[in-house]
Formats: sequence, structure tokens, C-alpha cells
Amino acid sequence: MPNAKTARVDQLPNSEPSWFDQAARTEQQRRPQQQSQQQSQQSPRPEPQRPVQTKRVDQLQAQAPARQESARSEQPRPVPPPRQEPRELPVTGYDEEPEDRLATDEPRKSRKPLVVVLSLLVVAALAGATVYAVDEFGGATAVETKPPAAPAVVQPLVKAVTAGGPAPSPAGVKQALAGPAGNSALGTLTGSVVDPASGAALWQQGDTTAATPASSLKVLTAAAALLSLEKTDQLSTKVVQGAEPGTVVIVGGGDPTISGVPGRSVYPGAATLDDLVNQVKQKGQVTKVQFDLSRYAGEALGPQWESADIAGGSVAPIVPFMLDGGRVDQSNVNGVRTGSPGQAAADAFAQRVGAPAASAGTAPQGAPVLGEVKSAPVEQLVDNMMQISDNVLTEAIAREIAIKTGNEPSFAGGVKAVRDVLTKNGFDLTGASFVDGSGLSASNKIPAKLLTDVLTAAAKPAPDDPRTAKLRPLLTALPVAGGSGTLAGRYGGTAARGKGWVRAKTGTLTGVNALAGVVVDVDGRLLVFSFMSASNRDPETEVRPALDVMAAALRGCGCS
Repeated sequence: MPNAKTARVDQLPNSEPSWFDQAARTEQQRRPQQQSQQQSQQSPRPEPQRPVQTKRVDQLQAQAPARQESARSEQPRPVPPPRQEPRELPVTGYDEEPEDRLATDEPRKSRKPLVVVLSLLVVAALAGATVYAVDEFGGATAVETKPPAAPAVVQPLVKAVTAGGPAPSPAGVKQALAGPAGNSALGTLTGSVVDPASGAALWQQGDTTAATPASSLKVLTAAAALLSLEKTDQLSTKVVQGAEPGTVVIVGGGDPTISGVPGRSVYPGAATLDDLVNQVKQKGQVTKVQFDLSRYAGEALGPQWESADIAGGSVAPIVPFMLDGGRVDQSNVNGVRTGSPGQAAADAFAQRVGAPAASAGTAPQGAPVLGEVKSAPVEQLVDNMMQISDNVLTEAIAREIAIKTGNEPSFAGGVKAVRDVLTKNGFDLTGASFVDGSGLSASNKIPAKLLTDVLTAAAKPAPDDPRTAKLRPLLTALPVAGGSGTLAGRYGGTAARGKGWVRAKTGTLTGVNALAGVVVDVDGRLLVFSFMSASNRDPETEVRPALDVMAAALRGCGCS
């Protein structure tokens, strides 16, 4: 971990794959061995035919997909090679908890063949077709099955999270968190837990005391964006005709996600520099390139930011035109950033249109547009900034909120805009003092209650509150424990019960760690939480695992 105050460790780990990748590699390694064993096995005589067994549809496993086969004439068909065992992955929301599936490496072989056959029968029933299913218990004899006279009634495996589960009690939650919250590795701990269905506060510890949020502050910026901007809005970057013949001016439109190398972007749906270049080249020869960064005002680096964070991969100077968030290696989320992202992006454009190096300039008023590219929609940008905890993208969005609300597009203007939007929507910002939108500054201070208030509004069961309808995407933007974003490599060991069930925004600076999000308890009740720790203990091995255990304890809580 660098000595500088940095949120770099809050980003998507490159060297620590998630269970998606691990499961895929395990299957790839096992496949050649299985195929070899299957080819060497021969049956001396056909085994006796067994009757096909049946179970209720709601007992089928979703991760063992059925193999649908076309209807044929009334003739037995040759036996296909033995099927490979499908790998099992934890899936949030299924009857069987993800942690139970991961508790042993020994597959439940006795159920899988039956599951495959039953899945086949269900597909046949739904399709109305005659299907020949192989009796995988007994061997080589095929059995003919036909659809029932009446359509099958399908029972979904996924349970909807509603307010109908047993309501948790403050006493129950207090008991569940007593041990985890007492971990000395957490140092000074503040936080709160809320039941969004009832609005009841279930656990509080210094929740109104302002503390450093680190990147969990992005929850506030994301909420302000969803409340004030249209979800379908896109950020536009244009090239216009310059004042002199052969001169073009790139007008920065606030999109930091433009991809410099196709296929290497960390931003899904990003526009490409090549697209912009091709549009302009079709309009004629370019002899001079300028770039206009006047969309933003003020300093390019935030208050109390450190220049070491640029080389550390946490941030780049905030300007309205850049490529790949200022990354030198476009596909490396945590990689080194450039200190001159606007110049670097304009030079790349100039090189591709066959012009000399670019220079700063101003676009003529009303100049003809020669090319234009647009970012992904705002809702997708918010999702991406939360998943990989991208500081540059967050600050760009804060400036768009400022422009939309009539504030200056600067650090101060962005902060004022976020505060204004949240206050207008009924959130109490008492005790909150912050100087950027991303949480990179160590001088930011907010109470944990503010984070739970915002997340509670997003997580109410019924979207009858206008805030809830707009804030819903905030929940799906949160990384999934052990599965995606900045939580992909977490939730092992004693926190494993939270894997797949916890969704949360992380926060990490030197001596500071935070976690704020939602979790479904064993009774099917959604809980909102925020935990903020100030501790000098090792963040990798002690502090963050301790926070994960706290959230996992809520998952295991039958706290009624």
C-alpha cells in the first residue's frame, strides 16, 4: 500500500481473481481428465433400465441447465457420451445459500444426474415436444417421455426480497454484531444498521459523529447524479472547424471514458477516439489540432490531493477531455495515470489525423461540427464509477451535476451541487463537510447516518417515494461480495457467509476503511448498513476482513 493517502486499493484488484474466474479455470483443468476417463470406460453389457424419477419443478437447480433436444420419430436413439458435470456457482437469491454450496469441495453426485433428466423433462413439457432422455442412472437404454396433458406449473427458484419476512429487532441485531463490532482491529468504529421496510434504526454506534468516509463518499455523488440528471443523458465530445483553414478544435465535453485503444477500455460502452478521428478525416485534410478545456473551472487537482496519487493510479488531473480516465495502460484499472491527460488525448488525435502535436485553443463561437462521439448513459457511468471506484469519473459526474444545477463546474461547485441536491430531496447533511466528490481527500468528514439515510431511501420496498424510484439503480451499482468490482476478491474465511448476499461500496485511505451497502438476512429481509473504521492496523489482513465479517453477521442474522 502506498504511503500517500490514496483510494487505489479501493479499486478492482488485477491480481486477485473473483470466484467467477476461479470456477472457470477449475472446470477447464478438470475437463481433459474427465474426457480421458470417459473414453477409457466401457460397459461389458447394458445395465438394466431404471424408471425416470420425478421431483417438483421448484427443486431443480438453476445452475444445471437443461439440454433441449428436438422431437424425432418413435425410435430409440443412440446413447450420447456421458455428460460433463456442470460447475456450480453461488447465485444470490436462491433457496440454497451460496455459502452452503461453497462449504465443501465434494459435489453432490447423487442428485445431479436426476437434475439433468428432470430439467430435460420440464423443458419438454413447456415446449410441448416429444423428448428422448437418457437414463443416466442405469446406462445405455433410452427412455421416451412425452409432455403431460396439462402445462407444467413452474415454481421460480429466486425469492423476491419483500417486507414480508420477519422484522428484525434492535436487540437481535445488537446481539449479532456484538462480537464483530468489538474486534480491536477496527479501532474507532462508527456506523448504523436500518430496516428500510419500516425505517427503524436497528443498531447505532456514533452514527451522527462525522468521520472520514474515503470512497464511500461516492454514494452521495452517485445519489445526487441519479436525483438530478436524466439517466439517459450522455456526455458529448465534439470536433469543430477552427478559425484557420485546416485547423480543427476538440471541444472537451466532460467525458473521461473515451477509449484510445478499442477493446482495452475499463469503461463499458465507451466512445472511441478512432470513431471521432474517422468522422473528421472524412471532412477534409487536417493540418492543425487544438483542444478546448474551458468546460471546467478552477484547479485540476482537488484540495489535499497528493501528486503521488497520479503515479499511484488513483487519479489524473480533472479536465473535460481525456482518454481512458488518463490511464497510460488503458486496460489496467489500477495503472499509472498521466499528469497531462488533455494534452495526451489531443496529441493522440492529432497523430491519427496526420497533424503535428496539438496545442491549447478556444473553439470559435458557432463553428461547424466536424465530428461527435457520446459516452454511455449517465446511469451506466454511475454504475461503472461505483463498481471500480473510479475517482476521475466521479469528479466528472460531480461537475455535470454542478452544470445542471447552475453551479460552477469545479471542485467547490461540484460539492455545493451535491449538497444542494441531497438537501432539496430531504436528506439531513448536518455534520457533513467534504471538499471533493470522490472521497480522495482525507479532510472529508461525514456521519455514517447520512450514508444509511441515502441507501435506505433507495432500498424502500415500494417505490412510491419519488426518491426511491430515482435511486433504485444505486443498489445495483454496488459491488457484490466475492463477485464483482472492488469486492471481487473479498469475503473469504469467516466472512464467507456474506458472499453473494452483501452489496456495498468500499472506502480506503491510509488509516481509514469504510463499507456501506445492503444485505439480505436469512429471513429474507433487506438491511441497510454503513460502517466506518479509523485504525492503524493492517488494512489487507485485519481491518477490511473485520468489516466484511460485520456485514456477513447481518446476513446470518435471524434477528427477529
